[in-house]
Amino acid sequence: ARVLEVAKRLSLQAARGEMVEKEGCERHREPLKVFCKDDGAFICVICRESRAHRSHTMLPVQDAVQEYKGQIQAHLQALKEDRDKLLELREAEMRRSW
Repeated sequence: ARVLEVAKRLSLQAARGEMVEKEGCERHREPLKVFCKDDGAFICVICRESRAHRSHTMLPVQDAVQEYKGQIQAHLQALKEDRDKLLELREAEMRRSW
């Protein structure tokens, strides 16, 4: 669930793409170049050094996108396999009831 929540945020922010980067940090007006894994948010370099984020796990934005993209694809594949199994069971059950 947490991965999907972060993925939604990433895709929403990626969809806004240039706007997010141009707008930058609301507080410091710096480009958002770092992803805070603990908060699931893009932050600027100045925010990264703040007390609020200092002990958090950080990734460059592109690395975060690739990491979560890989996780989402793995979860999607597992869900597709589960769906296929359920469809097979449903079909077998329908044949049996006919």
